[in-house]
Amino acid sequence: MQNLESINTSISQVKGTVAKVLELAKTLGADNAEVSISKQEGLSVSTRLGEVDTVEFTNDGALGITVYKEGRKGSASTADLSEQALQQSVQAAINIAKYTSVDPCSGLADKELLEFNPQDLDLYHPQSLTTEQAIEIATEAEITALNSDDKITNSDGANFASFEGFKVYGNSHGQLVGYPSTRHSLSCMMIASDGDDMQRDYSYTVSREFDKLQSAKAVGLESAEAAVARLNSQKLNTQKTPVMFRADVANSIFGHFIAAISGGNLYRNSSFLLDAIGDQVFSSHLNISERPKILRGLASSSFDAEGIATQDREFIVDGVLQSYLLTSYSARKLGLTSTGNAGGIHNWLISANDGDFEAMLKTLGTGLLVTELMGQGVNVVNGDYSRGAAGFWVENGQIQYPVSEITIAGNLKDIFKAVVATGSDYDLRGSIKTGSIIIEEMQVSGQ
Repeated sequence: MQNLESINTSISQVKGTVAKVLELAKTLGADNAEVSISKQEGLSVSTRLGEVDTVEFTNDGALGITVYKEGRKGSASTADLSEQALQQSVQAAINIAKYTSVDPCSGLADKELLEFNPQDLDLYHPQSLTTEQAIEIATEAEITALNSDDKITNSDGANFASFEGFKVYGNSHGQLVGYPSTRHSLSCMMIASDGDDMQRDYSYTVSREFDKLQSAKAVGLESAEAAVARLNSQKLNTQKTPVMFRADVANSIFGHFIAAISGGNLYRNSSFLLDAIGDQVFSSHLNISERPKILRGLASSSFDAEGIATQDREFIVDGVLQSYLLTSYSARKLGLTSTGNAGGIHNWLISANDGDFEAMLKTLGTGLLVTELMGQGVNVVNGDYSRGAAGFWVENGQIQYPVSEITIAGNLKDIFKAVVATGSDYDLRGSIKTGSIIIEEMQVSGQ
């Protein structure tokens, strides 16, 4: 583990390496080049039934270089940062460029969009832990779960991980930036049994800051309670019914929306939301905002993978689509401007028009609560949606019994517009901050 001063020293040294590689690329004939280096080190331990299963120490790093020459592009990478290896990598990228097609849309990001002085977003919070301490954390979560209920009969184990590292990016426009970050996580998966019925479920916690993780006991208890709650599940009759996606699976619905507005799918004419800017895509109560510079955010960044400055952006306002998700390349293909989303989204916030989880169940009334999704039956080209699901049947705002072996289906165009309620029970463990959502009606296929 490094302190902030020492890791900043490491970043400065790596910036020097990036600058040398950029100069080398120019010397060897590249018109332009961009270089990124990422390094990560840390510890991951897993336990099963109270015994240590694995202990892994990570110390990874790699340099990637992309060169542009006469409209052609070549890329290479290396984990060896010796001068000889760097020269070989640059030469390899230039050689590759000789055989690629000329593409007027490729090239560095526009200089005026770049971030030359990135804000410190407080993403680096290292925690000094011995292997024994890491094992103790994972073991505590698992043993707590195993001892919490007689119906917990087995375990798929617990895992604790703590990583720190940094990213440095530079290009021929004179940009040379970097930042350090940390990530800590704990997960636990339990197996519950009642007669011949056996079910599994899990819980997890993740944060930039070790002290902000849920306790090991809390994670263990949640995993056990979730597994026991699924025992003796029933099948549903095929029907159309309101469907509520719990917050931790609701983000998948917005994940499909992300795919539909991503430039790569749009310029290939492979999205049902092609030419949809200004259209009513969601219910009028719903807003989706991107906030890239939330301090200590899991998806925070002052610049994207191309060095473009990130900025606050509204993607949905009153249900209306305001913007696509664009890289420099996809933006040029579409005649638009990059949105600074090369590498993905940065802290999406989904607005709420309802209350907490219990309030959302009351709003649902009678219908299906989905807590798990399976399969990949989503077609972004036409919006068709069909996935396996499990969860609970709800009547009069109260959970009645678990259900499984069902399929939920519809079309994403209709599903988006049928989001009648979004909860304030936010799941903060990913890049999409959303509460539970209620779809007015979906096709549910069971027995």
